[in-house]
Amino acid sequence: MTDLWAALCLVAVIEGLFLFAAPGGWKRAAEQLQNMPDEHVRRVGGIVLTLGLVSLWLVRGG
Repeated sequence: MTDLWAALCLVAVIEGLFLFAAPGGWKRAAEQLQNMPDEHVRRVGGIVLTLGLVSLWLVRGG
């Protein structure tokens, strides 16, 4: 359970870093997401989710 909390904290750190370092780029990316169809956003989310799970499996000694 500690690993889950650590991972969630790292997500917050990375998202905060993007907002802090490049707020304009983050806003443009959010605008582009608004203009994408839901199905496209869902596909991209699924791909990112899959890549994250595979990466985690490899890093943890898969």
